Amino acid sequence: GIKADLINQPDIILFLAVLTIVVSLLSGFYPALILSGYKPVLVLKNQAQSYGNKTRNAWLRKSLTVTQFVIAQFFIMATVLVSKQIYYALHKDLGFKKDAIIIINTPLKNRQANSNLVFMDKLRAIPQVELVSNGYDAPTSDITNSTEATYKDGKKEIKIEDMAEKFGDENYIKLYQIKLLAGRNLQPGDTGKAILINTAFARRIGFNDPHEVVGKMIDNFNGDKRMQIVGVVADFQQESVHAQIAPLAILTSIDSNFNGTIHIALKPQAPNGEDWKTAIAAMGRTWKEVYPDDDFEYHFFDETIAKLYENERHTSTLLSWATGLSIFISCLGLLGLAIYTTNQRTKEIGVRKVLGATVSQIVTLLSTELILLIVLAFVIVIPVAWWAMNKWMQSFADRTSISWWIFAASGAGMLLAAVFTSSFQTVKAAIANPVKSLRSE
Repeated sequence: GIKADLINQPDIILFLAVLTIVVSLLSGFYPALILSGYKPVLVLKNQAQSYGNKTRNAWLRKSLTVTQFVIAQFFIMATVLVSKQIYYALHKDLGFKKDAIIIINTPLKNRQANSNLVFMDKLRAIPQVELVSNGYDAPTSDITNSTEATYKDGKKEIKIEDMAEKFGDENYIKLYQIKLLAGRNLQPGDTGKAILINTAFARRIGFNDPHEVVGKMIDNFNGDKRMQIVGVVADFQQESVHAQIAPLAILTSIDSNFNGTIHIALKPQAPNGEDWKTAIAAMGRTWKEVYPDDDFEYHFFDETIAKLYENERHTSTLLSWATGLSIFISCLGLLGLAIYTTNQRTKEIGVRKVLGATVSQIVTLLSTELILLIVLAFVIVIPVAWWAMNKWMQSFADRTSISWWIFAASGAGMLLAAVFTSSFQTVKAAIANPVKSLRSE
């Protein structure tokens, strides 16, 4: 775990101290600058605001407002894109079934082939269990097994150094509903003799038609074995969508390290939703009959897939908090600018109302400049956000698109929030009694 050991990390303490001092100085610098610029005579005459209407100060206020909204809109766009990519990764067709599958790892130290067979027979007797398979990791997992092999076509030799491996029996591709495109499935007698490959493997050794590669021999498999290709399956995602689909071999092993993970497909639940709970309880009792000295542990396969994207989920959570905070700060700044602007134009508003201006016209007058600042921030942030999004998406081999609606929705949402925030002050100023605003000071 992570320990917050600040005593042994003086650089962090120094950074926090410097950050506190700098933030404190900067937060007091601008107010001090403004206050020091007031002329005593004007202050005593209650005309101190006349100084604040200078072009330089107005430009600074507007620049700060635009900057706030650039940051806020950037966070909104980033949050939407990260959420879109996570949803895409969790809901895309991975090339296999992932729901209603339970995975149980038998204890390695007490693992026996006969015990596993007994355990699997007992599992098949549970009414809610549809199919059982024995092997190693699931089609998609955080475990990567790779090896190398060579294919000789008589003229040239093709060496594959990044070949992935999955281990399973004849029920493995049936349970996960992995599509068999050519040839046949694995059989009990294929151990150490035959393999299934994916289409990425077939293409790597020069076969675009999966039927043509069936029956070919692979040399130097795992360094010294000669294996026959008996079937070709469709490509499926072996790791998270960060990684590309690699050439893959599926085989049966007698090695206890690769032959002790039980995959269980459950039947659909009845409307009362108690079937799986009953099945898991029965699995626990069966486990204790076969492995009485070991704890019963299980997990659903779709939960395993979700865990592959924990970092993205954490990023999404942090972005959501940062987005909320930046929107809140931006709206506060906009409200302050709206208050300042309406106070500066109090007499103008009074004169316009006396001359017949309606409330909607006054609100439009006061809001136009503020809306233009939001639109300017939107124009500035689009290329920055697009570049940053593209850089982040490069870490995914399979990724969602950066849709135009991400930018449109973010800009529209921020604009609505800005209009809603500023309306508190603009509407108040528009409905105020003009007599009060025109009263001499």
